[in-house]
Amino acid sequence: MKLYEYESKELFARYCVKTPRGSVAFSIGDVLKAIEVSGLPAVLKAQVLAGGRGKAGGIVKISSIEEAVREANIMFKMKIKNEAIKAILVEEAVNILRELYFSITIDRFHRSYLVLSSMEGGVDIEEVAARSPEKIIRKLIDPVKGLRDYEVRSIAKKLNIPPSLQTSFMDIARNLYRLFIDYSAELVEVNPLVVTSDEKLLALDAKVIIDDNALFKLPEFSGKAKEIRDLSETEFKARMLGLNYVELDGDIGIIGNGAGLTMATMDLVYVYGGKPANFLDVGGGARSEVFREGIKLILEHPRVKALFINIFGGITRCDEVARGIVESIKNIGVWKPIAVRLVGTNEEEGRRILSEYGINTFTDADEAAKYIINILKSG
Repeated sequence: MKLYEYESKELFARYCVKTPRGSVAFSIGDVLKAIEVSGLPAVLKAQVLAGGRGKAGGIVKISSIEEAVREANIMFKMKIKNEAIKAILVEEAVNILRELYFSITIDRFHRSYLVLSSMEGGVDIEEVAARSPEKIIRKLIDPVKGLRDYEVRSIAKKLNIPPSLQTSFMDIARNLYRLFIDYSAELVEVNPLVVTSDEKLLALDAKVIIDDNALFKLPEFSGKAKEIRDLSETEFKARMLGLNYVELDGDIGIIGNGAGLTMATMDLVYVYGGKPANFLDVGGGARSEVFREGIKLILEHPRVKALFINIFGGITRCDEVARGIVESIKNIGVWKPIAVRLVGTNEEEGRRILSEYGINTFTDADEAAKYIINILKSG
């Protein structure tokens, strides 16, 4: 579960990690009260879970009450990547000398924790890694032994932390590590961690992602509404239906039975020049009603222009799949190009049912992928 910046900073405060003075606002009245805390000049920061808010106008510096009211009114009416802004974090403006990057995450390949840091903060760390990988400092942390002082000192040296701030940096690193462990986090990130003009270290931004499987032991974050808040509307519907669905940014809907087959189907679409709109795994043994709901979910999405269904029938019966497809199309009354690859149990009966309804079926997944992509390119 992703936390909003203000929630992440509330956790930081509990662990004695200093952030700019400020508070969160849910209305214009709250903004005015928050300015009493932050003072002027201040910064208004839209609270969204999507990235790229700065480029979208979600971070604005203000120097007067009038400017704060005007900009907050604009911000509350904005959407960033289709996410409405319901809260604004109001913070004091900070004079910055240096911007650093610091995060703690999980390295699953090495079965270890990983501290990432860089002297280039305030920018997308993935861009830095792609452009200048030598500027990324990686430190694997033994989960049994934890983050040790000499490891923090080594990181501080590589970041050129001045002697006057060494103790402060070590406290921040140790406290963020404790937060990471205590909250079963997948990521704790500060970007940027800044050195201010009065020689202090401040976490200017904060990002915390908590493992959903740990929410049961965290009452403050275990409510259902909070668990699903970072899902899109379609992802929320899918979760309520018990479907394994992930929304992507393409225009070809994907349904498969089994995660491996579904991901391979997405790869095929990419290979032949298409872009998947989603990942939807209906699992093994899915019956017609599951397919009916899954197809309805995808075909009703405004961005989806075509649908590619790839089924390898073992315990999943191809005739059940075919009935679900036909029932779904009849019920929702939406027609978009569909390619169905059916192989396995009762495949002949499944193809017969679909052919009677004019739906193209294939035994070869490559041919099905090429068919659906060619239709989109020609249409």
